[in-house]
Parts: sequence; C-alpha cells; structure tokens
Amino acid sequence: MFLFDNLEGFKNVSNELQWAIFIVMCLIVLVAVVAIVISIWLSVKYVRFNRKTNSQNITGGEAARKILDDNGLKDIKVSSFGSFLFGNSYSHFFKKVRIRRLTKDKTSLTSLAIGAQKSALAVLDKEGDKDMKHRIALTPFIYFGPFAFIPILVVGFLIDLLVFKFTGTVTIIAAGIGILLYLISFILSIKVLKTEAKAQKRACEIMLKNGLATQEEVEMMKKLFKLYNIQYFVDIILEILELILRILELAIEIQSNNN
Repeated sequence: MFLFDNLEGFKNVSNELQWAIFIVMCLIVLVAVVAIVISIWLSVKYVRFNRKTNSQNITGGEAARKILDDNGLKDIKVSSFGSFLFGNSYSHFFKKVRIRRLTKDKTSLTSLAIGAQKSALAVLDKEGDKDMKHRIALTPFIYFGPFAFIPILVVGFLIDLLVFKFTGTVTIIAAGIGILLYLISFILSIKVLKTEAKAQKRACEIMLKNGLATQEEVEMMKKLFKLYNIQYFVDIILEILELILRILELAIEIQSNNN
C-alpha cells in the first residue's frame, strides 16, 4: 500500500502513478524554493544597482525616450507603472514602454538598464524581428493559457454534470484542452525569453554606441540581465512541472473512471 492509498481519489490509482505524482510534487516544492532564493538575490542586485548613479546622470525614462526617438519611434510613450514587483514592460498594442515608478525617474544603473532594454524591445518590433513578431501575435496564449485551465475544467464539469449526468468524458476532454493551452503557453514562454535576451544585447550595443553607459557599467548591467533570465528560466521549469502534474491528474481521473 502506498502513501496515497487511503486518500479519497487515489484508492483506484496504480502505485506507479502515485509515485509519479508524489515525485513531481516534491520537485515543484524544490524548484519553488530555488525560485524564491533567485528572486531575493535579484531584488538585492536590483536595489543595489538602483542606488548607484550612472556616469551620464540620465534617468531610465530619459534613456528610453532617447533610444526610441533615435530609432524613429516617437509614437511610443514612456510611462511609469506598477510598484517594486510589477511594471517593467513594452506593449506593442498600447504603444508604450512602462517602467516601475520606483525606477523610472532615478539616475541609477538599474533604471538605465531597464529603460534601455524595454525600449530595445520596441526597436526589435519596428525592425520586424521574427521572434518578436511571433511573441506579439501569440501574446494572449502566452499570458492567459495557464489561467484558462481551471475555467475550462469547471465548464467541462458543469456540462458533464448537467447534460450527461457526469459520465466523466466531458470533464476529461475539457482537462485535455486546458492542458493543451498550458503546453502552448510554455512553448511560447521560451520565445519570450529569446526576445528578452535579444533586447538585452541590443540595449547594451546601443548604450555603448551612443555613449549612454561605459563598458564597466554595461558589464554590471549584463549581470542584472543574467539574473532576470535565470529567474525566467526557473519559472519555465515550474511551468513544465505544473503541466506534468496536471497531465498526471488527468491520468488519475481516467484510471479512476476505468476502474
């Protein structure tokens, strides 16, 4: 008898499937802890560089505005948004570069790095970068795919219960659709990371070319960018594990129904 045998919903599930879901749950906890550590490390670097004035004494908002103007993107607005945890982004649809309120008007390395990198995303967009095009076209799947699983599952369950007197078939189909959207979102997350890395590289090139930062400052910014990328990669791993967990949950549902 396995650990879950006495739990409701696991009584008719094979030991192999129970072991699989137990291992995946343990991995999720482990990776989540790693994600928290990296997030704290990134926050420390972010604050540290946000207290260090850049050599040109230019704010992140001013740097973003200059880069956009120099690349013929005067229609793109630069605005402040969010707080310490949210806000840095580029929106193709709203024609905006958003920088955190606590960062935008500072003359710090962090502010300069963020302003340059987000405006570099707009530059890639204007140049028709292939990866950026795909990212923009598939934005709804990237950000809303993971959140669609529960609503789709609930709708499937209600249809199953009210129309088919709960045979389980519609619920399983709905779960399968939710998992498919989750998988698409995961695949596209890799595309987001690729475009972010491209924008980071382009931002460093622009800053050096236009004298917005010294070589030493650019090297420091690269360390900050690297931490952002590591954090994003860990988040992708979490998404993979969550996807596997949901597939296992679907397998449990199917096995329970068959039994």
